[in-house]
Amino acid sequence: MRFITKNIHAYLDYPVAVALMALPFLLGLGTSNSFALILSVVTGIAAFILTLLTDHRLGVYKIIPYKGHLIVDGLVGIVFVLAPFIFSFEGLDANYYWLNGAAVLTVVSLHKPEVAENSEIASN
Repeated sequence: MRFITKNIHAYLDYPVAVALMALPFLLGLGTSNSFALILSVVTGIAAFILTLLTDHRLGVYKIIPYKGHLIVDGLVGIVFVLAPFIFSFEGLDANYYWLNGAAVLTVVSLHKPEVAENSEIASN
């Protein structure tokens, strides 16, 4: 049941990056550890830059292959799931990272592999 295409993913990237930058302030993250706020904002900035540089529909410079983008997303998901344990985040801080980490890993795992154009032509 992989249904998240490269185009769907491209349209998710910018809003997610902005949310990672804004939500920590709106939710008041950082009560258990100030790094909880900083980590999300820095990750949001990095995600925005990554999206600008990714070779997909909404990438501006198309330097980074989409597969590389997915690998980075997967690593971010893992870091987010582990961050509460590593940095002793508690309460809302921990829940924010566990929820976001699970969401990122879910999106990456539901990515629909692209079919090569030659394969499509050969099958027709």
